[in-house]
Amino acid sequence: MPAGTYTLYVLVGDPQNWRLIVNKQTGQNGDSYDSSMDLGRVDMKMEKPPAPVEKLKYTITASGNSGKLQLEWENHIASVAIRAK
Repeated sequence: MPAGTYTLYVLVGDPQNWRLIVNKQTGQNGDSYDSSMDLGRVDMKMEKPPAPVEKLKYTITASGNSGKLQLEWENHIASVAIRAK
């Protein structure tokens, strides 16, 4: 994906199968979503935390040119591998 500014969405159609959406549209207030602006979608790896997570938490970890984007909330940990070019 080219360098730039993007909006990240997480599609939770099924509580055990989340999908990360990277969208080129920015500046919206959350009420508008234009799927034609999607740059990509990827299934997230699902895990269960040892204890429920009360506050939504995003974490980005990096090692060299790769890493992981992780989202924790309630009884879910969803993650996706990331890589810099």
